[in-house]
Amino acid sequence: MEMTLLPDRLIKIREARGLNKAEASRLLGLSKMGYLRYETAVRTPSYQTLVFIAQKLRTSPEYLAGLTDDPSPRELLISRDSDPELFDIIIDIADKKSEARDRLLAYYREINK
Repeated sequence: MEMTLLPDRLIKIREARGLNKAEASRLLGLSKMGYLRYETAVRTPSYQTLVFIAQKLRTSPEYLAGLTDDPSPRELLISRDSDPELFDIIIDIADKKSEARDRLLAYYREINK
């Protein structure tokens, strides 16, 4: 799949997430200079790197490439290492026939009214 990062989208989502350039570079595991190369279009990330950037910034590769104007993510990466409790909850409710899933979703809808 061919997608090219639009630097203005990267800047926009970074700012929307309240991150400065140094924080974004740390989040992505890049040097500040490495990150700035993406924001200034000196370097273009591979598709795999674009997906990684999107996951870390909680957006979609399609948004970063300008294929959609919706910055909401299409997928989330949840790691047992970074958030073990949330990971366990997701594992427990992944079964659509789970009673716990139905109760949790009902509770979620109630608190978000």
